[in-house]
Amino acid sequence: MKASTFSNPKSSTPMLLFSPSVLSTTSTSKEISDLEGELSSIRNLLSTQATLIHGLAEGVHIDSLSPKVSEGLIANGLLNIEDREPSDLEKWSAEFPDLLDVLLAEKRVDEALAALDEGDRAVAEVKETNSLSPAVLTSLRTAIIERKQKLADQLAEAACQPSTHGAELRAAILALKKLGDGPRAHTLLLNAHFQRYQYNMLSLRPSSTSYGGAYTAALSQLVFSAIAQAASDSLGIFGKEHAYSSELVMWATKQTEAFALLVKRHALASSAAAGGLRAAAECVQIALGHCSLLEARGLALCPVLLKLFRPSVEQALNANLKRIEESTAALAAADDWVLTYPPAGTRQSVWPSSASLGNTMAFHHKLTCSAHRFNSMVQDFFEDVGPLLSMQLGGQTLEGLFQVFNSYVNMLIKALPGSMDEEANFEATGNKIVRMAETEAQQIALLANASLLADELLPRAAMKLSPSQASYKDDHRRRTSDRQNRHPEQREWKRRLVNSVERLKNTFCQQHALDLIFTEEGDSHLTAEMYINMDGTADEVEWFPSLIFQELFAKLNRMASLAADMFVGRERFATLLLMRLTETVIIWLSEDQSFWDDIEEGPRPLGPLGLQQLYLDIKFVICFASQGRYLSRNLHRVVNEIIAKAMAAFASTGMDPYSVLPDDDWFNDICQDAIERWSGKPKADRDLNSPTASVSAQSISSVRSHGSS
Repeated sequence: MKASTFSNPKSSTPMLLFSPSVLSTTSTSKEISDLEGELSSIRNLLSTQATLIHGLAEGVHIDSLSPKVSEGLIANGLLNIEDREPSDLEKWSAEFPDLLDVLLAEKRVDEALAALDEGDRAVAEVKETNSLSPAVLTSLRTAIIERKQKLADQLAEAACQPSTHGAELRAAILALKKLGDGPRAHTLLLNAHFQRYQYNMLSLRPSSTSYGGAYTAALSQLVFSAIAQAASDSLGIFGKEHAYSSELVMWATKQTEAFALLVKRHALASSAAAGGLRAAAECVQIALGHCSLLEARGLALCPVLLKLFRPSVEQALNANLKRIEESTAALAAADDWVLTYPPAGTRQSVWPSSASLGNTMAFHHKLTCSAHRFNSMVQDFFEDVGPLLSMQLGGQTLEGLFQVFNSYVNMLIKALPGSMDEEANFEATGNKIVRMAETEAQQIALLANASLLADELLPRAAMKLSPSQASYKDDHRRRTSDRQNRHPEQREWKRRLVNSVERLKNTFCQQHALDLIFTEEGDSHLTAEMYINMDGTADEVEWFPSLIFQELFAKLNRMASLAADMFVGRERFATLLLMRLTETVIIWLSEDQSFWDDIEEGPRPLGPLGLQQLYLDIKFVICFASQGRYLSRNLHRVVNEIIAKAMAAFASTGMDPYSVLPDDDWFNDICQDAIERWSGKPKADRDLNSPTASVSAQSISSVRSHGSS
C-alpha cells in the first residue's frame, strides 16, 4: 500500500498517517518524488489552459460584435468590466479551489486546514464589502464546503483503519473536530477504540475447562484499559463538554454491560449453578478491581457491574446454602446424637467466649456429627463475603442462613420421639429421614446442637458480614456508620435464631410433660380423683409428694446431671431448660379445665386431706425448683393461682381451709426429706443461700396470709 502524508506548513517534516516503516523504503521515496513532479506539471498545464481559454473567450466575444454595436456597448460602459484586468481577489478566488485540491491530493492536512480557515475568512470579508460578484462568491463558498467535506471523509477513513492508532488517531480526530464536525469525530474516536479491543479479544478464547478467574482477569484488562484510553483521548481532545461526556459514559456503560455478559457466560454461570460462591466471588472481585480504576477518570461503572453480576452471585449463594442444608440433612439421617469434639482439621470459630479464655479447648465445641458439619460448612461459606457486601446481599445472606438453620432445627424437632405427626411436620423438612433420639441424653444433645449454633457459632461467623470486619480499614467514619447500621440487623437475626431454638425447646418440654402426665394408653397420671378420693378412706395417710411429682423431680435431676456435662460454660441455658420443663407441667395442671371442674363441682367435694395433699405437691415443686435455681417468676405466679383455686374450691363447701392446713414448717420438712431421700443429698448440704430460697420459703405462706386478710 502506498504511503501518503499530511504536511505541516510550519515544518518540512510530513505528519505520517500510516506505517512509518513503509516510508523508509527507497521505492516509496522515489514514488513520492515522481508524484510531486506530476502534480507540478498538472498545475502548470492547468494555468496555461486557463490563460488560453480566457484569451480565446475575449477574442471571440469582441470580434463577434459589430462596430456599431461595440461602439454602443462601450458608450454604455458595458465592456469596461471585460476590458479591465481581474483584481487580485478575483484571481485568488479562481485559483483557490485548485490549491485546495492539491493540498487534499497530497494529504497535507495542516496546510489544508489553514487554507480552509483562510477561505472562510475571505468569504466573510467579501460578504461584508461586496468586493466579489454574487456568482463568484457563491462559487467560492461552494468550493470550500465541498473541500471541507472531502477532507472530513479522508480523516474519517483514516480513523477507521485498524492500523491507525495512538498519535495518528488523535491527530485525525482533532483535525476532524477543527473542521466543525465534533460529534462525528467523537463517535469515530470511540468506535476506533472499540474496534481495537475487539480485534485484541480474538486471541482470548475461553473454553469449558479454562479457569474463570484467569479469563475474567484477561478480559478485564482488555476492556477496561480500552475504556480508560478512550476516556483519556476524549478528555484531551474534547474537554469536559457535556455532550461528549454523556456519549462517553453511555459508550463505556454499553461496553461494561457487554463485558459482564461475557464473564457471566464463560466464568460465572458454571460456578453459580454449582454453588461455587468462592469462585464466583473471585471473578466479581477481579472485575470490580479493574473497573474501579476508571473512577479516577470520572467513570463510576462498578454499580453497572454489580447490578449485572448480582443474579449470578445470588444463584451461587442460594446453591451454596442449599448444599449446606442437604449435606447436614444427610448426616442427620445417621446421626447418633452423641456430643463429641470436632474431628482434627475441622474449621472452627476462632472467637473464644470470655468464659473460656485460657482454656486449651477454647476453640472447640462439643456437637453431634451433623451439627459439626453444619458449622464447618458455614465457616467456609463466610470466607469470601466481599462481593456480598458490595452487592448489598448481606441481608439476603443472613435470611438464607436463617432458613437453613431453621430447617435443621425442624429436623432436630423431628428427631424427638412422638413429634412425627405434630410440630415437626414442617414443609421445610419435606420427606427427610431423621434418626430418632431415643434417650434423654440424645434428646438433650439436640438442644445442645441448636443452642450452641444459635447463641455463639453462627453469630460469630455472621460478624464477617459487618463492613467493620471487611475492607473499609482506611475510612473510619464510613466503618463506624456501617457498623452502627449493621449491628441492629444482626441482633434481630440472632433473636430469630434463638426463637427457632425456642420451638425445639418447647417441643422437648411438651413431649416430656406429656410422658409424665399420660400413660401409653392415654390415661392421665394427674387427675382430680387422686385428691378428692383421699377423704373418707379408712387407711392412714402417709404424707409424701404424689407419684407424678416424684417422677418430675427425678426427671429434672437426671436432666440437670446430663446438662452439667453438655452445657459447660453455658449453664444458664441448662437452667432455663429445666425451668421451662417445670413450668410446662405446672401450667398444664393450671389450665386443665376437666381437672378443675372435678375439683370445684364434683363428683364429690375436695376434702381436708385432698387439700393438704395438693398443697404438699405444689409446695414440693416450689422446694426443688428453688434449690435447683430454676424457680421462675412465671412458675411462682402459676403456683399461687393453683393454691388459690384449690382453697377457693374447699371454701365453697363451707369449711375454712386455714383450719385444716398445717403450718409451712410441716410441709417444708416433708418436702426436704423427700428431696434428700431421692437426691442422696445430706441435710448439711442444703443450699440455704439459694437466690430463690427467700421466694420459695414464703410462697405458700404468702398465699395463706393473703387469703386470711
